[in-house]
Amino acid sequence: MSEAPLLTRVQRRLHPATAPLLLGAVGIAGAIMVHFIDPHEPGHYPTCPWLMLTGTFCPGCGTMRAVNALTNLDLFGALRMNILTIALLPFMAYSYAKWVYYSFRPPTGPVKAAHPVWLWLLLGAILAFWVVRNLPFAAVLAPG
Repeated sequence: MSEAPLLTRVQRRLHPATAPLLLGAVGIAGAIMVHFIDPHEPGHYPTCPWLMLTGTFCPGCGTMRAVNALTNLDLFGALRMNILTIALLPFMAYSYAKWVYYSFRPPTGPVKAAHPVWLWLLLGAILAFWVVRNLPFAAVLAPG
């Protein structure tokens, strides 16, 4: 008779909502940190490695400054920093809420996953945003 590994035993003892609630707490703590430690001032946070190596903006460039603007209730400032992040926030919030709900009330039947076409479209939109925001005619998409 073999004993279950420690990780498996710990996972059996934890409530299913532990992971989503911990992730939510980390997200709130991160938003509070970005609110009080301004990412607009140089030296507070490390430079984006992609930007440092290539000189071009990645899809996430400007996200910290967008979160800072949102925590200061400046929606237009957040949109200027990273419009993709702001556009995806409702979908991320819905997915997170659904995850929390299902962790407290597990579904009785099978959960329908997103159709792969939507996931490929999301990947395509992120890649297109990445390329277009670095083109000269789309400087409005660059953070700042």
